[in-house]
Amino acid sequence: MSALFRIEHLSKQFGGLKVTRDVSLDLVPGDRVALIGPNGAGKTTLVNLVTGQLRPDSGQVFFGGEDVTRLSDVARVRKGLVRTFQVTRLFSEMTPDEHVTLTILQRKGRATRILERFGHDPAIEFEAADILSTLGLTEVAHRPVAEIAYGQQRLLEIAIALALRPRVLLLDEPAAGVPSSETPRIEAALARLSSDLAVLLIEHDMDLVFRFARKVVVLNGGEIVFTGAPDAAAADPRVREAYLGSYAHASRVA
Repeated sequence: MSALFRIEHLSKQFGGLKVTRDVSLDLVPGDRVALIGPNGAGKTTLVNLVTGQLRPDSGQVFFGGEDVTRLSDVARVRKGLVRTFQVTRLFSEMTPDEHVTLTILQRKGRATRILERFGHDPAIEFEAADILSTLGLTEVAHRPVAEIAYGQQRLLEIAIALALRPRVLLLDEPAAGVPSSETPRIEAALARLSSDLAVLLIEHDMDLVFRFARKVVVLNGGEIVFTGAPDAAAADPRVREAYLGSYAHASRVA
């Protein structure tokens, strides 16, 4: 299967500090890939390069066979390359249904209908309800964001991303700040994502990583030091030294 998304030899330097070093990787439809590494490894910088919020010093980004290296972040979203962020960016007084509905209207170029309280379009209402159901948010769909749990807020950010109809979804630490009791909600929601969607997950929760990923990419010092199956990552001495430490010996990874 040909790659839907591919980066080749990406490098980025800030002053004398090289934060991305000749990084190459690709995703095919249906991929479930986790990008892990210690703090300061360059994970978020790499995502910013991929999504167009930073320009690489060298290297290329391809999407659907097209070189998108010089396209804006908005243009990449329109093509289907969508990301979430480490910190929630939600409106506390709006409901999940309103967030997702507005995103669908923006995708369709009809966002001015917010002035009509989103109008009443059955197709849009159905799509919003379906997305919220996929993320397990139906029960809180009409409650203000300020009243729902933080784990549900993180799920809402994924719902908003899905409303943009991505072909590749980059999840930047979706479990960050989420109590461990709420992490299963995120894991269950990820399991319900479309099998055609390619997902790249950046995450520090190793339980979530090893249950989600079919392939693990380890970044350290701005360069990829390992690519392979989760069990191989846990057994690799370079990965243990760079990041996993004692976790690699835990029985839950076996």
